[in-house]
Amino acid sequence: MTLSIVTGSNAGIGLATAKGLAKAGHRVVIAGRNASKCAAAADEVRAATPGASVETLSLDLASLSAIRAAAAEVATRFPVVDVLVNNAGVTMKDRQATADGFETTMGVNHLGHFLLANLLRPNLAAAGGTGRLVVVASDAHRFARGGLGLDDLNSERDKYRFMQVYGRSKLANILFARSAARRWADDGITVNSLHPGFVATRLGRDGDGGRLGDVLASVLKPFAKTPEKGARTSVHL
Repeated sequence: MTLSIVTGSNAGIGLATAKGLAKAGHRVVIAGRNASKCAAAADEVRAATPGASVETLSLDLASLSAIRAAAAEVATRFPVVDVLVNNAGVTMKDRQATADGFETTMGVNHLGHFLLANLLRPNLAAAGGTGRLVVVASDAHRFARGGLGLDDLNSERDKYRFMQVYGRSKLANILFARSAARRWADDGITVNSLHPGFVATRLGRDGDGGRLGDVLASVLKPFAKTPEKGARTSVHL
């Protein structure tokens, strides 16, 4: 049975992706930092597809040590990983830092996923030529005016502009996917990045985007895709 790990799959596009993969017959691993939310998401996937094989994995992308611990657990529990979907994402209205001192948006959206994917590269290669890495990026990479801003990647020097920082993290996702597609081809691993569209999720809400984020999300929600529609490209890839 094809095994797929989806990060940030306790809600939104990630949960819809997990449901789509389970419906397609995959053994799905719900990966996230909140154990109770992951367990609830796993139950929801099973309810949507009775008999689905669903498990959970503790993963905090804001901590490099936690990522290494999760990868070590994967090596034991799932030596062969057919699909890794780097889906989790955050956007922070105000600058915050991860446990390792990285700006949180870049730290979670790119650096954490970069480490996770590289640690799980042997597991993907073990799929024997059918391993897939799917990177959920965004057309918001266009907000990264001037590129990645490598001289201030940690957003410490210049004024913090949360959409620009988010855009840089999504640009980093795309550049990583393009590079990995070339570098990992000899391992039989296919790598793609994608733009899911404008989707009604919790991204930028729950206080992360401030009051403005909550207001904008409510106003724009009627024009947004459902998470199920937003997950279609991830599932297809």
